[in-house]
Amino acid sequence: MIERRAAFPPNLPVRLLLVVLGIYLIYAGSTLDISWPRFVQGLDHGARLIGRMFPPDVSADKLQLLEIGMLESLQIAILSTAFGVALSLPLGLAAARNLSLAPLAWTARVLIALFRSFHPVIVAILFVKAVGFGSLAGILALVVGSLGFIPKLVADAVEEMSMRQVEAVRATGASTLSIVVMGVCPQVMPRLIGFVAYQFDSNLRNSALIGVVGGGGIGATLFAAFQRFDYDFVLTIVLAIIFFVMVGEVLSCLMRRVFQ
Repeated sequence: MIERRAAFPPNLPVRLLLVVLGIYLIYAGSTLDISWPRFVQGLDHGARLIGRMFPPDVSADKLQLLEIGMLESLQIAILSTAFGVALSLPLGLAAARNLSLAPLAWTARVLIALFRSFHPVIVAILFVKAVGFGSLAGILALVVGSLGFIPKLVADAVEEMSMRQVEAVRATGASTLSIVVMGVCPQVMPRLIGFVAYQFDSNLRNSALIGVVGGGGIGATLFAAFQRFDYDFVLTIVLAIIFFVMVGEVLSCLMRRVFQ
């Protein structure tokens, strides 16, 4: 007699895990004061807030403030990306386990993980306390954010490359810098261009976020508009941020197509 087996046998550990997860979700929702009446009330408040935003304020004095803030955010994004990439390349190469000694590689990876542990807003608050309000704090915060992202991807790209070209250059007696330039860079450069383009796009978005805590840029203008209850100008700023982020996304896609 042929024994019949279920096409999809029950997975008791997974079912138990789902039950535990469901119980925890119910418990967490009850302790965090999450309720349906509050959600409905929030929808009503949000509708009134959106109603106060229309039409957007495009008066001359407000557009001048918008231009100054967006230009500063763009400068913050460009400078933080440039400095972040310049510092990320040696850190990423040091973290590559096929190029560096094990102690150096693991030390670099721990340092990268440390940079990635904190949100840019938290880092921006620390730098605002250290260097004061303004764009310098924003640039430093985004540089730290870049050091938690680009070196990790660079190290992974270097570890995935072929070592034949590197060994061929090393066999000629070339220096370490020559090995990196002639053996490593040609293989990882297309991916590096994509990393840089994405990081610039991310820094452009985050430059608006860190401005809320004093890091300069359009975020400071946005926060001041909220404090004045100038919601129609808030909508103008939000639309401008969306526009520049979309332009940055298009430029990033073009850079990837050109260099890859």
